[in-house]
Amino acid sequence: MTQTRGSAIERIGAARGDPSLAILTGFHAIKHAVRFGAELRDVVAVDPGEVDALAAQLAPDVADALRSRLQRVDDAALRELTRLPVTGRVVALARRPPDRVGELAAGPGGPDPVVLLEEPRHLGNVGACVRVAAAAGAAALATTGIADPWHPDAIRGAAGLQFALPVGRLESARQVRRPLVAVDPGGEPLRAGLVPAGAVLAFGSERRGLSDELRARAAVTVALPMRPGVSSLNLAAAVAAVLYGLRLSR
Repeated sequence: MTQTRGSAIERIGAARGDPSLAILTGFHAIKHAVRFGAELRDVVAVDPGEVDALAAQLAPDVADALRSRLQRVDDAALRELTRLPVTGRVVALARRPPDRVGELAAGPGGPDPVVLLEEPRHLGNVGACVRVAAAAGAAALATTGIADPWHPDAIRGAAGLQFALPVGRLESARQVRRPLVAVDPGGEPLRAGLVPAGAVLAFGSERRGLSDELRARAAVTVALPMRPGVSSLNLAAAVAAVLYGLRLSR
């Protein structure tokens, strides 16, 4: 462990504009990233001993990888860098894996579904969707629109699980060549056998839902059965319900 405020902080700050790098804030995001093969470049912490103890207690499988990279930084520098309260007061810089989302959306793929978020608005919701997609064994998660699933806020919301499955952006749903399934309140109630294996499951934005164009392109439209009077679910809750419903039906 070294005592420094210089180059590591500068590299992490500059990485906000670099699409090949990811900024990981908080211990759990770093833990998951390392666990799923992330290549760490820098790790800075206010108290490296605190981070080392957390790793020993909660994630001994990644402790050595963190310990070898940890550098000490003062609290003011870390807060200026992240602009967020940081769990465990630790931030890391990692190289992103190659973007395979376009290839997976266009190819035949395997039996697991791909999640497509059409123009989501909130980075925290995008991160939460990545987290549940990783947990439920989705093949990939893609977004359209301006919300970057690799933005530091989305990585924080996903607890670093962007490294557990292919994650990226598509220019539009026209890139999808797998069976396209729209998740929309006007669809048929979700049931076993309704969704083809390896489908792309499309979820609309938090405010507007799915576009007319995407609904028109969908081979199947499904809905989550809900109690009368309940009009919608949070985006991540809807993704979770559909993915686990499909998983249990298999």
